[in-house]
Amino acid sequence: MSGDPLILALPSKGRLMEHAGEIFEAAGLTIRKTGHTRGYRGEIAGIKGVEIAFLPAAEIAQQLSLGRVHAGITGADLIQESGAVTAGRIELVRALGFGGADVVVAVPECWVDVSNMGDLEDVAAIFFREHARRLRVATKYLNLTRRYFAEKGVTGYRIVESLGATEGTVAAGTAELIVDITSTGTTLKANHLKVLDDGLILKSEAMLARSKLAAWPKDKQAVLEEIVLRLEADRQV
Repeated sequence: MSGDPLILALPSKGRLMEHAGEIFEAAGLTIRKTGHTRGYRGEIAGIKGVEIAFLPAAEIAQQLSLGRVHAGITGADLIQESGAVTAGRIELVRALGFGGADVVVAVPECWVDVSNMGDLEDVAAIFFREHARRLRVATKYLNLTRRYFAEKGVTGYRIVESLGATEGTVAAGTAELIVDITSTGTTLKANHLKVLDDGLILKSEAMLARSKLAAWPKDKQAVLEEIVLRLEADRQV
């Protein structure tokens, strides 16, 4: 292979990192770190011309969008939040079958008359009349929230950006409802929240994606195709 290596970004921590390592290992693609064991670079044993960049999952979507890495594995929620697929900067290559979770709209369980997004708009109007302010929606998914609420015709809200435990913001009094990701719903129930009947914004899972802004000479395309074929072959066994 000529020139610089194909840069493949993988999650640097958490379950996404663990599962990504497992599926690569099962496909005969052993990932190993280069240099210090706590470093952020690696390689795939047996495949030349690939450099692994270990990055936070949210940063992978950003680096793909900017063309600074060629391909990467991260959650579909983070990719869609970036808006880069619609903008033509990222291409989804394949779903990987792990990391499944839903991005949802959840409201307090005590809102017994609120079951869908249409009800939420009615509540927003009442809330504004009584409190002279809009409903606060706590979330880290600013773009997904705005797009979905606009699609459903909900306007009487404002976003409170949450970078921590979003599900706790309602009990803390810093928001009236949330948009968050959930896999089992257990944490939502523990915080006395319920998902609206039409409150599913996105079904997410880990995705292999490629940057459309990075340089893709034939040798790099061939390397990515080999990795994809190996991953697909393992899932068919």
